[in-house]
This record gives sequence, C-alpha cells and structure tokens, in this order.
Amino acid sequence: MNKGSLSHLSGRTVISIAIAFGLVASPTASLAGAATGAATEWTQLLNNGELISLVGQSGTQIENQIAQITQLAEQIQNQLNIYKNMLQNTAQLPNHIWGEIEGDLNQLRDLVNQGQGIAFSMGNADDLLKQRFKSYQDLKTNLPNADTFSATYQTWSSTNRDTIAGTLKAASLTAEQFDSEEETMSELRSMSQSADGQMKALQVGHQIAAQQVAQMQKLRGIVSQQTTLMGTWLQSEQTDKDLAQARREKFFNAEIRSVPNGQKMEPRW
Repeated sequence: MNKGSLSHLSGRTVISIAIAFGLVASPTASLAGAATGAATEWTQLLNNGELISLVGQSGTQIENQIAQITQLAEQIQNQLNIYKNMLQNTAQLPNHIWGEIEGDLNQLRDLVNQGQGIAFSMGNADDLLKQRFKSYQDLKTNLPNADTFSATYQTWSSTNRDTIAGTLKAASLTAEQFDSEEETMSELRSMSQSADGQMKALQVGHQIAAQQVAQMQKLRGIVSQQTTLMGTWLQSEQTDKDLAQARREKFFNAEIRSVPNGQKMEPRW
C-alpha cells in the first residue's frame, strides 16, 4: 500500500484551496484547520479574475484526489479482510502484524478527515462565488429540492459522520475515540490485548472502510456536478469578456476619415 504519498498530496491540495477561499477551521475537517486568520484577509486581495482562475484549476485536482482516497480506502478494506481471516486461524495476531493494522486504521481515520475537508472547502467555495458573482448565483444547479452545493456538502458531511458514529456505537465505541490520532491509537492498543478485541477492531475498520468507498463515490459525484457547473459558468464569463474586448478593439481601431477641403465639420442628424 502506498502509505504517506496521498497524505502529502491531499494536505497540500486541500490546504491550498482552503487558504485561497479564505475558509475558517472546521471541527470535523482537520486539514481545513490551516485556513484561519490571515487567510480571509489574503483572499480579499484576489481580484475577480484571479479568483475565477483559481476556481477553474481546483475542480479537476479535487476529483483526482477523491479518486485516490477511494482507491486507498478499498485497499485498506481488502487488507483488513485478510487480517480477519488470519485471526480466525490463530489465537491472537502477533505484535508486528498488529502494528501494521494500527497503521492501516489510523490512515483510514486520516482519509475520513480528508473527505470531510474536501466537502468543507468546496461548500465554502460555492458560498464565496455566490457572494462575489451574481451570474454564478443565478445559474441553475439542477440539485434536488433546489439545494445549493453548500447545503448538499453539509448534508453529505453530516451523513458520513452519523454513519461512522453508528458503526462505532454498535461496537461499543464512541466517535470521539475515532476523532484524533492519540485517541484512536490508545483504543487500538487496548483492543490488541485480546483476540476478541482485535477482531472487533478489524470488523469496525472493515465496515468504516467500506462506508468510505461508498461515501467517496457520492462525494465525487457532487464535486463532478459542481465542477461541470463551474465550467459552464467560467466559459460564459470568458465569452462575455471576449465579446467586450472585441467591441473595444473594433471601436478604437475603426478607420478615421478625413474631412475634405472646403467641407464644414457639422453634425449630421
């Protein structure tokens, strides 16, 4: 499994977009935490053209990132299934194997946070564009119940958190034990002391990984729809600019006719 590589890419991508859109920290998205304070002031320095350019570049990057998160979640799901089969054939998994499991489960926790960070950032991008550009605000989104993308991302985020909380609760665990790396690792070390604890951790991890694969596919669909909308809007904005520029050039480059000798310059109505 390619551990660590996506974490670096995801952090850089989400944080750069979060800073660019002047987002405040989200309690459910650890990666968005870097976008605080001066980020909002810095965003105000972007003129509309720079903001449009930034938005146009971000959509494809985020779609690719979601695809990578989905792939990693699938890999973790498959790996945890292998460990479950191993545990069924032995009294207890050895420490070196359990160490790998802890790494996988902690990475899964990071993937969940990255997905939440994407939803938070893209939802705020939608809000910012609506504030800056009436043409974007008036564009039809074709979303269910006439929702905005911002509201759709909030619904996705809440559903994802509730689903994970339900899975943890069924195993007598709490969402707080999955929120931070310290809490997660502490609980996993406690569960590693018995075969039953190890199996419970593997089952919970496997379920959450499967849920994230499905949730990331839904998130990618929302981002793809928003990216398509942005592309339509950006093309419309560029067409208007090109038309205005062509009219200016035609006006200033028009042929200047001289006045013949003996002819008075007078208005012709």
